[in-house]
Amino acid sequence: MAGTDLIAELEARNLIHDSTDRDALRDAVASGPVALYYGCDPTADSLHVGNLIGLIMLRRFQDAGHRPVALAGGATGMVGDPSGRSDERNLLDDDTLNHNVAAIKAQLSRIVDIGDGRGELVDNRDWTQPITILEVLRDVGKHVTVNQMLARESIKLRVNSEHGISFTEFSYMLLQANDYLWLHDHLDCTIQVGGSDQWGNIIGGVDLIRRKRQTAVHAFSWPLLTAADGSKLGKTTGARVWLDASKTSPYALRQHFLQTADADVRQQLLTFSLRPVAEIEELAAAHAEAPQRRIGQRALADDVVTLVHGRE
Repeated sequence: MAGTDLIAELEARNLIHDSTDRDALRDAVASGPVALYYGCDPTADSLHVGNLIGLIMLRRFQDAGHRPVALAGGATGMVGDPSGRSDERNLLDDDTLNHNVAAIKAQLSRIVDIGDGRGELVDNRDWTQPITILEVLRDVGKHVTVNQMLARESIKLRVNSEHGISFTEFSYMLLQANDYLWLHDHLDCTIQVGGSDQWGNIIGGVDLIRRKRQTAVHAFSWPLLTAADGSKLGKTTGARVWLDASKTSPYALRQHFLQTADADVRQQLLTFSLRPVAEIEELAAAHAEAPQRRIGQRALADDVVTLVHGRE
């Protein structure tokens, strides 16, 4: 994939929903290599198919010669992200988080090449736990207005909901913004990526770096994957399709993708398959001519299971 316009490819795959300045993002990637990060909170001891988009995004950038940073949010997982939630998450203890982070690291490293300077795997507890409350208020909170935070759609929905939002969850955005600042300072990260429900949190980090370092960094999000009922496809909402073989077997994972609706096959291939866009368009056309043969679903299911569990 090296030498191609990666942003144009992602646009062709319908994988850019929101972004900071698109031309600046395109120029940064084209003049690379760049370091980018995707984070997921270890609220369970397995990632799920919703997270898979982020892992494959890191893989796409790595295959194009860039350096991916996968963040396991041990610290933010202790607080709980209010995005896409109508109630507060259960707070996890250290032992549970340690177990979850270890399990997630194993899943991450099967999809993204970690180590030898090719990719990084980090846990935000390493830099967040040593910080005092006074340092958070002075070094992060001072640069973020409550007006900005209340303007985020995910916060607005919770403030006006039956359960409201705790100060703990309200502060989640500050911790995630600080993650981007730390990764920018220490690992030269200049792009953050995530699902569209994370956009408010992601922009918080872009703003913090601009205010504290007087430099522009980049970010983009992809459209959320939804279950058949329209709900967010995740660990605690919608259908549960896990990447851990003991929770969702390779057979069951393959069956999940074999059952993809004909109308969704092309977009699911564009989202989850590493095949070139032109090859996917050919597959989609062949599928449309004879949907009863399920050519598209078989290719999709085989590609995902191979990526997650290995060819064997």
